[in-house]
Amino acid sequence: MQKDILINAGAGEIRVAVVEDGRLQDLMLERTIGLEEGGTRRKAGGRSGHSIIGNIILGRVQRVLPGMQAAFVDVGLERAGFLGAREARCLADLPGFDEERTPKIGDCVHEGEEILVQVVKDPIGEKGARLSANITIPGRLAVLVPNTPGVALSRRIEEEEERARMLELGETMIAQGGDRLVPGAGYILRTAASDATLSDLKEDAERLADAWRPVLARRQSAKAPATLYHDLDPVERTMRDTVRNETSKVIIDDVAAYEAARAYCRRAMPEAEHKVELFAGPGALFDAYNLEDEIDGLIDPKVPLPSGGWITIEGTEALTAIDVNSGSFTASTGLEETSLRINLEAADELGRQVRLRGVGGLIVIDFIHLSDSTDIERVLDTLADSLSKDHTPTQISPMSEFGLVEITRKRVRDPLVKLMSECCRTCSGHGRKRTRDSVALEVLRSVERTAAAAPGKPIMVRASGEVVRWLDEHGEEVRNGLARRGAARVTFEANDAFAREGFDVATG
Repeated sequence: MQKDILINAGAGEIRVAVVEDGRLQDLMLERTIGLEEGGTRRKAGGRSGHSIIGNIILGRVQRVLPGMQAAFVDVGLERAGFLGAREARCLADLPGFDEERTPKIGDCVHEGEEILVQVVKDPIGEKGARLSANITIPGRLAVLVPNTPGVALSRRIEEEEERARMLELGETMIAQGGDRLVPGAGYILRTAASDATLSDLKEDAERLADAWRPVLARRQSAKAPATLYHDLDPVERTMRDTVRNETSKVIIDDVAAYEAARAYCRRAMPEAEHKVELFAGPGALFDAYNLEDEIDGLIDPKVPLPSGGWITIEGTEALTAIDVNSGSFTASTGLEETSLRINLEAADELGRQVRLRGVGGLIVIDFIHLSDSTDIERVLDTLADSLSKDHTPTQISPMSEFGLVEITRKRVRDPLVKLMSECCRTCSGHGRKRTRDSVALEVLRSVERTAAAAPGKPIMVRASGEVVRWLDEHGEEVRNGLARRGAARVTFEANDAFAREGFDVATG
């Protein structure tokens, strides 16, 4: 299996694509333009696309709500963060406290109190960030848990013998670590640690200790709200969390990002440095893998299936509904065979679509009715196998008598459709249109392609007034980003002849 990781470090957005045997399997987007300078405060409750998951913040408790068993904490964002009692229980100081029992929120925090919290879910829609007081710092092989002693393992490590071996390895690492590790801290060993030696594990734990000590030092003088720790940038985070032994190569289209990835490898994973390559063209990286059209199509609710059927994916505030349709396909052997084939194709594709689109929360799938229990099991097994490739936790219910299957998938960010589009009542029945910032970022990618094809020539961009205004609002970031990508001479002109999604990029 050829598994490539592609990193497009563009002028306004970093995009990471995981491609297996030429097919897109995963996609991560993180915007780098449109963020406020400094601190943690962001515009529009996090809709900028910039993830703050993993950041450790000294916050101040605003309100404690016993009826909700939760507290709201000012962490410097537009909306207060949400801290549930379960996520705050490590702060409770109760004699004989049972760890399996969630304490009352009033036993954990008090209004006006400064507490150290970590973002575990980005702000989504109208909801603030989800917080936890159980701080963790992830490394390449292990995750440091300063507040909880002991050793735990990734859920993906399933074999009992391997689990016993790794638990013993982790305990030995703590026993031999001495003063170079965090006193009294615990560790979660990641799947990548399966092939690690004791020496490798010690080095990773020491790096984690070096990351934690400055957090404690900054807390002594910080005034809430203040961010004390930022997780790695998207490039380094990709190297840490996504690159594995089965990864064939990591291709990066930006010199600075390429050097950052190699530097991280030298610090934390030297065995992977030879896999990192700098893309030198011709053309754009994602174009070379024919990804752009597929990425654009991820906001389209309709997904075609090989036999001629399709699935329709529609999101609401409460859940995401997925409908399976046979279209014009009819198997010669009858209705049951027709339904089975379409359902199997849909089940196989759904895991990939859910990952790519970032769908979370409750998902309800309306499969075509099946009568045979064996056929139903085949569909559910195919769906489970499709979802098993997902690193985000999911659960699947049995199929109901009406052909419905419920899935829950942990929601950590807005789905792609909300990031890239917004509601529209005059969009030819589609109901959504591209946001002006997503169009502006597409403009920047087009400018990069034009600059690469005509180095040194001036470039003129004509676009709708609202898109040009967004580019002008972030003028310094836009121009610095374009200059880094080889497009230093660019002029933007508002033209009322263009609708929001229309624009023209040409050399002068």
